Amino acid sequence: MLERRGFVVGLTGTIIAAIGAVVGIPLVGYTILPALRKRPETWTDAGPVAELVHGQPRELRVLQTVSDGWLKGTVAKSVWAVKQATGEVLVYSGLCTHLGCGFRWNPQTQQFQCPCHTAAFALDGRVLGGPPPRPLDTLPAKVENGRLLVIYKEFKAGAVAKIEI
Repeated sequence: MLERRGFVVGLTGTIIAAIGAVVGIPLVGYTILPALRKRPETWTDAGPVAELVHGQPRELRVLQTVSDGWLKGTVAKSVWAVKQATGEVLVYSGLCTHLGCGFRWNPQTQQFQCPCHTAAFALDGRVLGGPPPRPLDTLPAKVENGRLLVIYKEFKAGAVAKIEI
């Protein structure tokens, strides 16, 4: 048989637990769910494909909309496009896979070169020298109505595997 004191203690504990759940569950959802939510992948116009020359990389800028709370802004991101012999366009992220520095195409050596730690990459993205742990990161790209469309993504620098962030 339950005593009066035991009943009051049990009822109080149940009420406190219910209040904690009512307050805690939305709080956990508010803080954790945004991190788990997948970012929308939008195709961004990088320019006309006709301006690309086979085998000659070209740096392009894609505009990405960035949201920070109520504020929205547009940021230009660098990508490198290489037109293949088949007409297909290969697009690389503009960030070195070692530490995320920007790299450039050197026409004299026919290599992508990163000045941070003397990294070098071939036209096909392979690592030719330096400390990069993986080849250049490729981005989803397609051609529609003569325009190059790209989905800009960023990947974890310094990792052996291509991990999207």
